[in-house]
Amino acid sequence: MTPFIHDDFMLQNNTACELYHEYAAQMPIIDYHNHLSAADLANNRQYQNLYEIWLEGDHYKWRAMRAAGIEEQLCTGKASPYEKFMAWARAVPQTLGNPLYHWTHLELKRYFGIDELLNERTAEAIWHKANARLADQDRTSWEILNHFNIKVLCTTDDPTDNLSSHIKLAQSACHAKVYPTFRPDRALQLHDASTFNAWTNILEHAADVPIHSLSQFLMALDKQHATFHNAGCRLSDHGLLHCTTASCDEHTATQIFGQARKGHQISDNDQSLFAGFMMQFFGELDAQRGWTKQLHLGAIRNNNTTMHKLIGEDTGFDSIGDYPQAQSLCRYLDELVKKECLPRMILYNLNPADNPVFATMAGNFQDHTTPGKIQWGSAWWFLDQKNGIESQLRTLMNLGLLSTFVGMLTDSRSMMSFTRHEYFRRILCNLLGEDIENGLLPNDVPLIGELVRQVSYHNADRYFNFMSSRH
Repeated sequence: MTPFIHDDFMLQNNTACELYHEYAAQMPIIDYHNHLSAADLANNRQYQNLYEIWLEGDHYKWRAMRAAGIEEQLCTGKASPYEKFMAWARAVPQTLGNPLYHWTHLELKRYFGIDELLNERTAEAIWHKANARLADQDRTSWEILNHFNIKVLCTTDDPTDNLSSHIKLAQSACHAKVYPTFRPDRALQLHDASTFNAWTNILEHAADVPIHSLSQFLMALDKQHATFHNAGCRLSDHGLLHCTTASCDEHTATQIFGQARKGHQISDNDQSLFAGFMMQFFGELDAQRGWTKQLHLGAIRNNNTTMHKLIGEDTGFDSIGDYPQAQSLCRYLDELVKKECLPRMILYNLNPADNPVFATMAGNFQDHTTPGKIQWGSAWWFLDQKNGIESQLRTLMNLGLLSTFVGMLTDSRSMMSFTRHEYFRRILCNLLGEDIENGLLPNDVPLIGELVRQVSYHNADRYFNFMSSRH
């Protein structure tokens, strides 16, 4: 019987098989956006069991387990690693049709050579086989990166981070280049003055700059931006409901900042004005240092306030938002153009209804300096499944240029997620193979194969300019 994960998994015609096996499969990976722990990577962590490498911190799985009726103790609670794994095994058969079913078995196959379908009956044997494999020296974090041919990996980091783990990695024997990403969202969030001030005090210490005024605040952020740059950082990232439609001059921003530093309540209007001012500032910083800015727009986060208070953020209580995006995004990009400081930028939407909006918005602000300077990013979060990826690719092909697309990323907290690049490449090759066999693209496999190589790796390698980061 052919195993579920076989050589031609998801490849539904001969041309797709040729494109994948001859052009996509062996391409290196640039994973330019993920949430892996820089400390784990710096310490070359060797995971002790399948729970640690697979379930620890994975809110996708927790969300599915809750939907399957599994109690919270077995998701994020105090149950043992084995008990949590067994609970996940019970849930897996209920995920049929969900991308988690594909990912689960692709990961078991690629990391451990396991072909069995995971369920309550097979779980114990899979647990022991995977744990034995994890004990091997070729399954440390660095060796996993090497196994999956990861050339560059970018973590997601707060501006206050001292980057000690990245400094340690840069001096290590790790084959992959691991760089930080500058994520300054907390610098925009004045609505809770006490939380903002606590974070600003940490920034003050990290940058060694006293922060009593807006000018000192901006100086500290610029200093940290330069520190990240010197550590190889070439990307920033923002996770926002939407771009703010408001902004203000520096005088007004100074007044708002002063009120926040005094602990005063900031109105929603002033919060929006200040966020708009700061987003312009961060755009200018990224342009000055030649970075790429990422905008992740449209997620409603931490919706279940009771669970947020109990177990914290990023635990699987987020969803797609239905915010208007077009006008505010257009205004933000246009303001940066008028100031001649529009950096390279990747736009990610979470609501699939916004696909044409984001695809056409990117086209408004291209210029001759970089092919595909403004990217419409890969299908993100709830959309990084077969239908979502196909929809993003189809819309991009119709309204933009697939030929300049920088491709896939994991956006994951799990060391088991690198197979998502394979998943994406198989979907890409199947889609292009269908078009060739239906006469919608020329029957020229070398021509289309070169496109596959560009999207899989070469476009990202050129676009992000990581060569200038290598020591």
